[in-house]
Amino acid sequence: MPINKSAYIRYKALDKCFRNTGRRYFIDDLLEECNKALREVDPDSKGIKLRQLYDDIKFMGSEEGWLASIRKEKDGKKTYYYYEDSSFSINNSQINEAEAEQIKSALQVLTRFKGMPQFTWVEEIIPKLQQAFGLSGNKTEIMGFETNQYLKGLEYLGILFNAILYKKVLEIEYQSFKSDVPKKSEIHPYYLKQYNNRWYLFGKITRFETISVRSLDRIVSVKEVNERYIENIEYDFSEYFEDIIGITKEKEKKPEIIKLRFMPQKAPYILTKPIHGSQKKKSLDNTGLTITIEVIPNYELKSLLLSFGNEVEVVSPDWLKQELKEMTTIKLYQDDEESF
Repeated sequence: MPINKSAYIRYKALDKCFRNTGRRYFIDDLLEECNKALREVDPDSKGIKLRQLYDDIKFMGSEEGWLASIRKEKDGKKTYYYYEDSSFSINNSQINEAEAEQIKSALQVLTRFKGMPQFTWVEEIIPKLQQAFGLSGNKTEIMGFETNQYLKGLEYLGILFNAILYKKVLEIEYQSFKSDVPKKSEIHPYYLKQYNNRWYLFGKITRFETISVRSLDRIVSVKEVNERYIENIEYDFSEYFEDIIGITKEKEKKPEIIKLRFMPQKAPYILTKPIHGSQKKKSLDNTGLTITIEVIPNYELKSLLLSFGNEVEVVSPDWLKQELKEMTTIKLYQDDEESF
């Protein structure tokens, strides 16, 4: 189970007392040490009572805690506490069974990245965890992902991941939907992103000034080339996608406030699954839901709005409302030969 900060401060204080062979710590002493440690971090702390202290000692000796062997000895009418093994400490104890089970479950999620050599170690570690902690060998999945392992281009994930990690230049043979033949170009890969169940590579192509995007399912071949790698010093991908939906970002465009009105039956879906992080509710009544989002308008935004059909109305801006009215078909792909 997760341990909050206050609890961990108390466990550390108790651990220090239990390891001290030069002094006997009675229950009042332990309570004083715990509260002293709490006040050192927060002078306004009210401390804990005896009941919480007993619960803390019990937790430290449990499977959910550290399986610490805590002994109690009488000294007259009072009882003092100590570790049976004075070399024991929660700082150097191994993970317990519950933690090992959580790690195993997390590792099993990574096994879904089949074909990526960087994660082959996962399949070796799981049996070791099972053997060391007697964990269940049950392989029943408890999480599902909307992935397609047969998606074209997934075979390149490994080499692309490796090239980004070790800063390798790649020659990519790429065929867009607008081209009859594939074209080769050298790319300095920076980032991989999945959107709408497709993978995209972001990188620097030397003939373009700005970043380029390549869809993995249009890649024909990939190979490493012996060229000097151009470092990414311009793009912070933790922020790059904050003001867009999808992957397309035209550098010169700025975010706009888009006002949308959804039909009543769509309102619960939009409220529980916002279409963008900037979404704000403006009104909700029996006629529908009105929201705003602040994004850079792009191909993916228009495709998303068109996918709602007559369940959404673009209130503003007028140019977007008019453009969507004029669109009669949705393109499957953007012009991914263009550099953004």
